[in-house]
Amino acid sequence: MEKVVFKRPNSMREVSTHYCAGCGHGIIHRLICEIIDEFGIREKIIAVAPVGCAVIAYDYWNFDVTEAAHGRTPAVATGIKRVLPENIVFTYQGDGDLAAIGTAEIIHAANRGENITVIFVNNGVYGMTGGQMAPTTVIGQRTATTKKGRQIKRDGFPIKISEMIALLEGAKFVERTSIHTPKEILKTKKAIKKAFEIQIKNEGFSMVEILAMCPTYWGLEPVEACKRIEEEVVKAYPLGVLKR
Repeated sequence: MEKVVFKRPNSMREVSTHYCAGCGHGIIHRLICEIIDEFGIREKIIAVAPVGCAVIAYDYWNFDVTEAAHGRTPAVATGIKRVLPENIVFTYQGDGDLAAIGTAEIIHAANRGENITVIFVNNGVYGMTGGQMAPTTVIGQRTATTKKGRQIKRDGFPIKISEMIALLEGAKFVERTSIHTPKEILKTKKAIKKAFEIQIKNEGFSMVEILAMCPTYWGLEPVEACKRIEEEVVKAYPLGVLKR
């Protein structure tokens, strides 16, 4: 009997994505789909896609997905969940969508304890619009708008959203993970699964921040981008559970 080593999740469409080579979004998309299949909740899932590189995630996911104005993703998810409490609702957001224009939305959704799940992809740059500095860009990192690197005096410190969210009483589960190695990918899947479990049990707000690669705007080969997460990014954004 031929051994099957790869099987596309039912929740993932059989199409090519638009993401750059080495981008982390494809990995995270698949993890989400695997978890949805394992829970058997594909018909109950409603995702809210961001304005950013994942703006057309609905082309890749085989379940219901809607859009939101830039940064308003948690507000849209809140409305959907309150109207359809039996559905499982999650947002998928980048650092520009969540940590810049959407800062107020994510903080207040978490503070209210909305029973939604947030998948926060942190690659440290604005990917869709040309690689400008994001709120999460680490000190010294060069971007399209910080040619000599991010400077504290001029640009301020990187915003650690997960630490902020973890302080709120309404947040029930917050974890930061990465996808730069197979081991970390497995940890990320476990964290996302836990976040969905929190919602399924009606326990409240859950969020997983995922450190991801952006080889194109980091100016690195994919392998080197993975090494950069381990050697540099993780130092600024330590991995682990921040709230449970």
